[in-house]
Amino acid sequence: MTQGRTRGGGRRARVRTAVGGASAVLLAAATLGAWGAASGASPARHEKLGSPVVIGASLSLSGDFSTDGQAFDRGYHLWQSWQNAHGGLLGHKIVLKILSDKSTPTQAATNYNALITSDHAKLVIGPFSSLLTVPSAKAAHRHGYALIEGAGGAPAVFDLKLTNVFDVSYPVATGLVPFAKWVAKMPSATRPKTAAYATITTIFESSQFPLARKILTKAGVKTVYTKAFPTETTDYTPIASGIVSSHATIVLIGTTAVPQISSFMSTFESAHYNPKAIIATAGPDQGADFLKAVGTKNAIGMMVEGGWYPGFKSKASEAMVRRYVKRYGGTASSVNADVAEAYSVGQVLTEAVKATHGFTNRKIIHFLHGHKTLQTVQGPVRFNAKGENVAGLDFAFQWQTKTGKPAFEQVIPPTAKGSVPPIYPKPVWGS
Repeated sequence: MTQGRTRGGGRRARVRTAVGGASAVLLAAATLGAWGAASGASPARHEKLGSPVVIGASLSLSGDFSTDGQAFDRGYHLWQSWQNAHGGLLGHKIVLKILSDKSTPTQAATNYNALITSDHAKLVIGPFSSLLTVPSAKAAHRHGYALIEGAGGAPAVFDLKLTNVFDVSYPVATGLVPFAKWVAKMPSATRPKTAAYATITTIFESSQFPLARKILTKAGVKTVYTKAFPTETTDYTPIASGIVSSHATIVLIGTTAVPQISSFMSTFESAHYNPKAIIATAGPDQGADFLKAVGTKNAIGMMVEGGWYPGFKSKASEAMVRRYVKRYGGTASSVNADVAEAYSVGQVLTEAVKATHGFTNRKIIHFLHGHKTLQTVQGPVRFNAKGENVAGLDFAFQWQTKTGKPAFEQVIPPTAKGSVPPIYPKPVWGS
């Protein structure tokens, strides 16, 4: 889950237990039966679709968030292709107009203004990251457009108090809470005694640390290192070396992409520093990109917070993963969580268009504020007045081995349906 989560992943300002939520989503998924991976669409494979409806988005196809932005692009197009094969939107063929924002807030705002005023998009969907969602939501709001998004869950997005923004993923602030609660519940004899915290100072990553640190401190886990570093940072070695020198038992790292967490891991390995647990806010959830960057053996034991993983137990999610692998290749474990976030955006948009019988943004906004629970490949979605998904789920995931191959597994909360036992302590690097 990423900087948006996503995820930049979210990914979060409300504390809740994911155990009950997991059961709820599994029950909801079971009631969907043969429901396809795009919710509620009427099969119309042999019908000729009507005039196109243009849906616009700005994505980070280059720049710092390009790995996530490109995954979002695949998720959006996967939803588009399925939806068009099943009747489009109210019989209209979906045409996606996606502009690159180069991972910059100013370009994202410019893109949404252009999509609405020049490209005459009927609807717009969100960018990647909370950083880019803030200006994008403002731009859409000026034009009275809804902005359904999946990677803009930081408190700063909702502190804008806009009525047009809706995040289909879970709120960011609770992203690390399941991990912190798991550590806090360990027997005192085996509970980690010290923790190190390092986070990039984006509105996504930094907002996840206060709640988690509070829980761990209350449980007697002493903070021995803390560092916030700016987004402009390119050399993470001094920060990683500071963590090494602290000899912290566990490490919590706020990262936005694979290169950052990979750099930390490389420094730890070189120094023969083996914490008992490492959890990141993004990076390990990015499937094949993460495995390629750090190596399969080093990936084992690494954790990441998130709300979805390729093995998520719902028929809709499993169907989406199969279609993704068929279209883009790889394996199920290599599917980036950003794909599910983007796909979920399309599903919620589909439901809103169907419910309002058209493409009027004012009606769509009103419908989404109606407190109706919708279903997506990530689980249930229900928006509060701010546009946060108050029904969303958050977990911790870990790379493990299954039948000799790397597998991305749900591990925390341990009692949640679908969880497997976490590997603790984390294996020594390269073992």
